[in-house]
Amino acid sequence: MNATIREWLGKAEKDFATARRELQVAEDPNFDAVCFHAQQSIEKLMKALLIQRGVVPGKTHDLAYLDQLLGQVCLGWSWPLEELRFLSRAAVAFRYPGESADREEAALSIDTATRLREKLLSFF
Repeated sequence: MNATIREWLGKAEKDFATARRELQVAEDPNFDAVCFHAQQSIEKLMKALLIQRGVVPGKTHDLAYLDQLLGQVCLGWSWPLEELRFLSRAAVAFRYPGESADREEAALSIDTATRLREKLLSFF
């Protein structure tokens, strides 16, 4: 595993830890940040795996697109598109005024990211 892939993995783990930690905050948790960091952790894991498989993913945040790329280079890779779209949407929509995440959406983001993380790591 090269240094670039290790760096992607390290950043992914920090985003995942931040999302989990923020969900546990008792006073004034930032559910928007939970959703954002959950998505970021998965995006970075997907990019690390693509790079390991010789694919340069480019500067995209679209998990559905990254999923398509992974399907081409990782035998056995598949993930429900609706879950990828939820994570992508939650990371973007909740960053701007007009929409905010609640505890349920934050918990769903963590649950989805946890399962995705486990599967993605199994390919390394």
